[in-house]
Amino acid sequence: MLIKNRPTASDLKMTRRTVLRGAGVTMSLPLLSSLPCVAAVEESKQVFPKRFGVVFMGNGVNEDHWSAEGDGAAMKLGRTLEPLEPIKHKVNVIHGLFQKRATGQGIHPAQTGCLLSGAQIQKGAIIRAGITVDQVMANHIGQDTPQQSLVLACEQPMTGYHETNFSMAYSSHLSWQSPESPVPNEVYPSLAWDNLFENRGSLRNLSILSRVKDDAKALTKKISASDKAKLDEYMTSLREVERRVEGMRKTKETAEEAAKAKNKPVFSMDRPANGLPEDLREHARLMTDIIAIAFQTDKTRVATLLLARDLSAMYYPFLNVKDGHHAASHDNLTDGYERVSRFHLSQMAYLAKKLDDTKEGSGTVLDNSCIMFINNMWIGRKHDNTRLPLVLAGGLGGTLKTGRTLNYVGKKDEDRKLCSLFLSLMDRMDIKLDSFGDAANRLENL
Repeated sequence: MLIKNRPTASDLKMTRRTVLRGAGVTMSLPLLSSLPCVAAVEESKQVFPKRFGVVFMGNGVNEDHWSAEGDGAAMKLGRTLEPLEPIKHKVNVIHGLFQKRATGQGIHPAQTGCLLSGAQIQKGAIIRAGITVDQVMANHIGQDTPQQSLVLACEQPMTGYHETNFSMAYSSHLSWQSPESPVPNEVYPSLAWDNLFENRGSLRNLSILSRVKDDAKALTKKISASDKAKLDEYMTSLREVERRVEGMRKTKETAEEAAKAKNKPVFSMDRPANGLPEDLREHARLMTDIIAIAFQTDKTRVATLLLARDLSAMYYPFLNVKDGHHAASHDNLTDGYERVSRFHLSQMAYLAKKLDDTKEGSGTVLDNSCIMFINNMWIGRKHDNTRLPLVLAGGLGGTLKTGRTLNYVGKKDEDRKLCSLFLSLMDRMDIKLDSFGDAANRLENL
């Protein structure tokens, strides 16, 4: 009797990385279930990668409208969290966590520099923070993907020192690869796109889809009608994002020419003269689309997006808010600042929904991911960070129960540490540490 060997998880991993190649580009594809090796593996035995993403907004929220209570279909969301309504069954809203080492050290940089690490940051000319949770994950699982991590931002970093004698680097960077080195933020969508798809030199002038069209045509002969539809939908989405990237590339090139004529670096120029879009809506949406594509195609499994940094200088005329972000946060109970808060939370909701619309086995990419929205403060007018706005979306491959409101307000400090949450999430990413930051215990009831 002939016995056919069952494909292993390793076989599936290789099949998942089905790629299209052409003219110097390798483009991974989302899972196509009709490929022979994938189809032979039972859904219950399929193994998918886990991903982790962070979306950050600085300077607090309008606390009167940041609320959630109840679980499942009965979960009631406050006005700022309303963008999560379509996916609330895949969300955890967590109240009351904080980063103790970020309290009592002064405002702004001290409240941000250790947000994802729990480290004790250092004042003065020599910066010292700690490796952040995203980079710990990247160091453990990044070797399995072309890029260890994506670190993106919609706002340029600041230089110099705050009045508290902490470096502005702490306010400008969320992700740190070592205590002395933040990971550089990529603020230009065109450069993030080029890194994702190995665009170099003259290849930037060639459409990615055109470069892989022969491989794509051959692949369509091997897959089912439903997978053909999935492939076509993916390619259409990719083409649309590429078109928008090209528009921003031209704007960046124009800015570089203007900077060269003035004999100054482009990053020193004000927005939008520096080539970044004046309207944050398009910038943020494109950055979230790039993260979604990176997760869908397994280009990376770790991503961080800084939408508005601490001490943000962003303006929101499309929200009918006259003041800049930082100034508006000092009057954070206004309807205008609530709109600012909701806008940023909606970017996280958009990313989560996009991942949830991408099927993966019997679930979705979001089901195998965790996207965390976090802020460095609770109340901007008081610079109060004794609790932090925090939302998780996604179930990390079924290891994280969702559709809940978790409330740690009123708990002892030891029982509401942000680093305890990070330990718990890393456990679910199969990264086992005895301690992280200021925590040695996992977060209860997660």
